Amino acid sequence: MTDTFKALERAPRDSRFPLAEILDAIRFNTDGLIPAIAQQHDSGEVLMMAWMNRETLEETLRTGRVCYWSRSRGKPWRKGESSGQQQHLKGAALDCDGDTLLLQVDQTGPACHSGRRSCFYVALEGDEARIASEPLIDPDTLYGRG
Repeated sequence: MTDTFKALERAPRDSRFPLAEILDAIRFNTDGLIPAIAQQHDSGEVLMMAWMNRETLEETLRTGRVCYWSRSRGKPWRKGESSGQQQHLKGAALDCDGDTLLLQVDQTGPACHSGRRSCFYVALEGDEARIASEPLIDPDTLYGRG
């Protein structure tokens, strides 16, 4: 844990710190990424997990439109750029170690590429896995492949 996050442990509520100082202290992994969990701001529903680097985090904070780092494409991925299902930032928080982000978002339609509201639809129950939700939109329709 960095000294910055160690110092934050004892900071009183509503203490303020320069954003650049906190961003400098984030514990990005060896690929320069941090996991970002997207949660619907009003319902608390966990929608998805993706990765951010400093550039996409700064863009998200600056613009209010959530931008992740696509590991498969090797470039920034503005949520909804191909599906139209955007995420608008309502709040962002780092965990106590500075190595995970929680994004409070307003999600337009499904968050998952499968057309489901949440990416977490495979329920692990005993010795089975159960599909726990139906797609809101057919993925082929969602991405114009139909």
